[in-house]
Amino acid sequence: MRGRDDETGEFLSPSRSQNRRDALEVLALGEKLVSLTEAQLSKLPVPDSLLPHIRECKRITAQIAHKRQLQYLAKQMRREDDEVLDAIRDALDEKGEAARREVAAMHRIETWRERLLEGGDTALAELLDEHPEADRQVLRQLVRNTLEERKRNKPPRAFRELYRELRDLLLAQGDDAAVEDHEADDEDPEREHD
Repeated sequence: MRGRDDETGEFLSPSRSQNRRDALEVLALGEKLVSLTEAQLSKLPVPDSLLPHIRECKRITAQIAHKRQLQYLAKQMRREDDEVLDAIRDALDEKGEAARREVAAMHRIETWRERLLEGGDTALAELLDEHPEADRQVLRQLVRNTLEERKRNKPPRAFRELYRELRDLLLAQGDDAAVEDHEADDEDPEREHD
């Protein structure tokens, strides 16, 4: 029983519903930790006492046994201080945001590559207006080589080189504005992946 404070009438501890919500939140955090690779886990502030439990949970593949081990991991995690769990959550959220920014930058680069291949000199002029430090001759040559590769059904060597050149150009100056602009035109069904 929770009990009440005689003077204020407030409950002395969280309700059973709140305790259950907290436990389910820790269980979800445990599932995230189990889904990570060893390299990703090593970058997180996970206490050494939890690592064997995480590895054991990864090792078990039988559904019920895995679920049981995951619940045991959550029980061990609930024994840790709230600060430890908050630090893990913060690190996971930070990694998620960084990954989203990286994917947005990649899409922006791919969009510029397709615009150059489809738009020719007009798209190149737009790119050079935004990035006057770009090497017009190199970009024009890579576009020409890529179009020739496509025509002859050759491996996409110049296609990849064009991507690298655009990546170096756009990310060299920390083109955050370009990344934000790209989020609006994220849906490009004609985009070709290499």
